[in-house]
Amino acid sequence: MKLFKPTLVAVALVSVLGCQQETKQAEVVEVKLETEQQKQAYSLGASIGMYMERNLAEQEKLGLNLDRELIVTGFLESLEGKSKIEQEEIQTLLMALDQETKVKQQELAEKAAQDSLAEGQKFLEENAKKEGVMVTDSGIQYQILTPAEGEKPAATDTVKVHYKGTFLNGETFDSSYDRGQPAVFPLNRVIRGWTEGVQLMSVGSKYKFTIPSDLAYGPMGNPPRIPGNSVLEFEIELLEIQKPEPVAEVGEHPAS
Repeated sequence: MKLFKPTLVAVALVSVLGCQQETKQAEVVEVKLETEQQKQAYSLGASIGMYMERNLAEQEKLGLNLDRELIVTGFLESLEGKSKIEQEEIQTLLMALDQETKVKQQELAEKAAQDSLAEGQKFLEENAKKEGVMVTDSGIQYQILTPAEGEKPAATDTVKVHYKGTFLNGETFDSSYDRGQPAVFPLNRVIRGWTEGVQLMSVGSKYKFTIPSDLAYGPMGNPPRIPGNSVLEFEIELLEIQKPEPVAEVGEHPAS
């Protein structure tokens, strides 16, 4: 977020101009959007305004409340060559703001990870007591939603599955069902909880897994979607096992 770039300083003006107008009770000018060029100009302003508004909102969540009217003033005065702060100092100040933002974000992420760890441990303890829930030696909890008999995959196999992943609050963060297409992947190329859990399944079965954070994405999570120390739940339907092709020996013809 290098706000010293001129384009992003202009963004600040667009996003907060309305606030300045309300504060100063400026005369409202009717915007004409009749020609294609007028609409393009307005769309450009609206786009960068919404972008900057999101940035300012995120900073406010971190406790960094910038005076929006001062942002506008700084922009207008610089256009007239009357900036009260020299360019070098502006760059230094905004680099410091960028660093402060990163520190606040890191602090917030660490707190969220600690809260998530405590919440996850409590949930696992209670969930393990529910009827039908089984627990592996590693701590994976699972329920058989649709039983099936037959072949089970090995860690080296490639599997075809439908799945839905949710947080403990029920919010879906990933779903092959929503995409309308099953996922295909080598079983040893995914999180440990999947590698171990799917090996329990037979083709045609459907399981619900509750995976501890250390068998999922751990303390770091998988930014920006999955916070650190997240216990994750998956409903997985094993559709197919795809065995690796045998390596042909020297001189052997594929059709022989």
